[in-house]
Amino acid sequence: MADPAMSVRPYWELAFDADGDVDQGERERLLREVRQCGVGELIVFSHGWNSRRSTATDLYSRFFAPIPRLAPKVGIGYVGVIWPSMEFPDQPVPSFPRSTVAVAGRVAPPALDDETRHALLDTFPGKATVIDQIARMLDQQPAQDAELEEFGRLMRALVEVVPPGPQALFGADTLAEGVPQCEPRMLAVGAAAEVCDQFARALAQLTDPQSPGRVAEFALPNPWSGARELLRQAAYFAMKRRAGTVGERGLGPVVGRLAAVAPEVRVHLVGHSFGGRLVSFALRGLPEGVHTVKSVTLLQGAFSHYAFAARLPDDPRTGGVLQGQQNRVDGPLVCCYSHCDSALGTIYPLASRMADDDRSFTALDIGRVLGDRWGAMGHDGVQAVPGTRSLTLAEALNSPLPASGCVNVDACAVVCHGGAPSGAHSDIVHPELARVVLAAGRIDRPAAAQASPV
Repeated sequence: MADPAMSVRPYWELAFDADGDVDQGERERLLREVRQCGVGELIVFSHGWNSRRSTATDLYSRFFAPIPRLAPKVGIGYVGVIWPSMEFPDQPVPSFPRSTVAVAGRVAPPALDDETRHALLDTFPGKATVIDQIARMLDQQPAQDAELEEFGRLMRALVEVVPPGPQALFGADTLAEGVPQCEPRMLAVGAAAEVCDQFARALAQLTDPQSPGRVAEFALPNPWSGARELLRQAAYFAMKRRAGTVGERGLGPVVGRLAAVAPEVRVHLVGHSFGGRLVSFALRGLPEGVHTVKSVTLLQGAFSHYAFAARLPDDPRTGGVLQGQQNRVDGPLVCCYSHCDSALGTIYPLASRMADDDRSFTALDIGRVLGDRWGAMGHDGVQAVPGTRSLTLAEALNSPLPASGCVNVDACAVVCHGGAPSGAHSDIVHPELARVVLAAGRIDRPAAAQASPV
């Protein structure tokens, strides 16, 4: 039940595989012990893109640490979700890619280092031959466009899901007339050379803040730097798909089982980055009639700000893949966002455009990607959901949060940069954000005031 490094008790972990199957021993231990420990409030936290269990556990320990002091009279239990995500060792994603953007504005060689190769092997078992070919091409950097197209073929082979595996159904953020797009267009046959070129240009722009929107006149970027970024984004897409799978097929049913054996336990879902996507998809996986999820808190969520929208503003035929799922929460869905999160404000929407736009990629403009169709929830909050409230962090902490519906909380007062290794995107360990979780679930209120009709 308890990790020796964990700062709070009682604490459980739930590990899931890529298809959402849970470690049954861990699940049964939680179901058996949650009542024995007198838990009334259960905070379930999912990490984002991070393949090491120890790093995820460390995040949970640090985030949970102030909670017993903030709510000393409440019987709180804690769950850390562990799912097979991937960390690029040179820089956690989504964030600025240090491997390709080097000091003094020089683009680093795109070769695949041993640590990243091993991370890919762990994340994509059975793909060793494909990964070796990818490493060889990044090392040799052949000049022909045909070789870049071969690199694109290897990307498709790396992230493909073999039917009848469930993951293919979980890659979309929006539904066009009820039909999800399951594969990103940046991996389409014939697109690789142009995509690599555009990624290389975008990365070159990021190294030269004095000249936004253009590349140095006499310094055409190496498209293989863009190929390195295409690898990163292909893996990113695979983890995005996996997060939805684990949420709906894994965590949602576990919460349903918990409701059956301990219906008095109030559940509070918390997710960072892709973990926000995971806990949101868990709402879609709740069995009918389960009302024990009392709050959801998204911390720098790395998925579309239109995910909960019934209709997109620029396309009334298209809605978010999670439209209406906020209504499965018997309480508020709180989205903490920050404009300081440059990872979600630049590379995320750029990659999302390349994944979802069948027009020419040359129309991309780094300066215009903010706030449009491809924006991220962790950068500007839930969008196009009527009735969504918008609050500053101070307002969220000093007055009761709405009892239901979507609530945007501007967290830039604390989510700015700090000492986080990947900048503001990972700068989430703050007592103020722990207080938001408590406020969202009304965990810090007397038991009589917590009760709500089921």
